[in-house]
Amino acid sequence: MSSPGRNLFAVTAASFIGFMGFTLVMPFLPLYFHQLGVEHVGEIAMWSGLSLGVTPALTAMLSPFWGRLADRYGRKIMVERSLGSFVVIMAATAFVTRAWHVFALRAIQGLFAGYGSLTLTMAADSAPEGRMAQSIGLVQTAQRLGPALGPVFGGTLAALVGLRRAFLVAAVFYAAAVALVFVLYDERLVHAHAPAKPVDGAITFRNVLAFENFLVMSAVIFGFQFVDRSFGPVLPIYVGILGIPASHAALVSGILFSVAAGAGALGHHYCAALLRRMSAPRLIVFAALAAGAGATVYAVTHTPWWLYCATPVFGLAIGAGMTASYTAAAEVIPPNARGVGFGLLTTASLVGLAVSPIVAGFLGAWSIRSVFALDAAALGALAFGVSIAARTLPAESAAIASDS
Repeated sequence: MSSPGRNLFAVTAASFIGFMGFTLVMPFLPLYFHQLGVEHVGEIAMWSGLSLGVTPALTAMLSPFWGRLADRYGRKIMVERSLGSFVVIMAATAFVTRAWHVFALRAIQGLFAGYGSLTLTMAADSAPEGRMAQSIGLVQTAQRLGPALGPVFGGTLAALVGLRRAFLVAAVFYAAAVALVFVLYDERLVHAHAPAKPVDGAITFRNVLAFENFLVMSAVIFGFQFVDRSFGPVLPIYVGILGIPASHAALVSGILFSVAAGAGALGHHYCAALLRRMSAPRLIVFAALAAGAGATVYAVTHTPWWLYCATPVFGLAIGAGMTASYTAAAEVIPPNARGVGFGLLTTASLVGLAVSPIVAGFLGAWSIRSVFALDAAALGALAFGVSIAARTLPAESAAIASDS
């Protein structure tokens, strides 16, 4: 295996193992709180929400900071630091005795997390000339497939060894990810090619935000993430409204979530091929419109069977649009500022991840169909905004299309 190929394999495998290790246990956190003595359903929901929300909230704030350190001291050591912290936190969670212990550990985890954005940076750095979109898409595919498979294996694991020991298994997963990066990734052998020139002097958040089209792509990533995560709080209820019996609602919604995740992974994977035929801004516009069409079907249908048609279209479009957005942003970030840049992009993504379920939950209390209507409107606005912005950047658009 060539050195660039080995580097890409290391970050892709580490991303898959890390994201899968996380979802081995986190979907079953409410059950763990019950084992810790929390009896009231409302209290279980409260501790689960706080514990699941505190990590991405802190990660969103600190990702640019860790990215800046990665630009200065190297990506590899920062990823090893982050993955290593997960080994310790996951193992410690297996020995807690109170609900607040879990929350405290999750808060500490948020202070040291952020390997997801750094592995995307490493993929961009290690990409052979003309294959940046393919490299970023491969890592994003791994980051989506890991959570798709994790709960299946985690549920089986919990049944076999119990929830406490499942946290120890998750720690072993993260240890394996650390070992992969340590042994296989060679930071000296990166391409770090980009049309943009390196930033002279100190790298600041302000000069990264000033890169042409960077703020637009940050807004696009926020928008796609916001829409993608809005389905979680309302879909299981919606399939029941459409006539699915309560006994089958969990199964049907689970299938739809899995179809969306699998289609999203395909969108990430095939984005590079699409970028050989069109510019990144144009692909983002098409992806937003296609995902908007899928959301519209959700909003207007009165039969659940249409959901099976709309979901793969929606997932493919979101996956391709997200990878195209990261690729377009990477093209305008100088190599020595990519850590900060991808950290800021991750902040935009995590803010969308945090805000979306809250908005969907409150809006769904009034009308679940309005959640999907809002998604369709947001995607239409996103497509319009990118199409306007792309008219002022013909050179960059052409460069991304030709390089990909």
